Amino acid sequence: MIDLGQHWEFITAAYAGTIAVVGGLIGWTVFSARAAKARVEVLEAARQTRRQK
Repeated sequence: MIDLGQHWEFITAAYAGTIAVVGGLIGWTVFSARAAKARVEVLEAARQTRRQK
């Protein structure tokens, strides 16, 4: 195991914080993409309905 020395608490907290932020950004992106896809499907359905009239 790597010897982190006196600052192991700070190093561990920094890595944990970075992982949390990156994970949050990934989750936000996935959620946003799903919402955008659902919105596009609604708009496409409305477009098809308008075209048929």
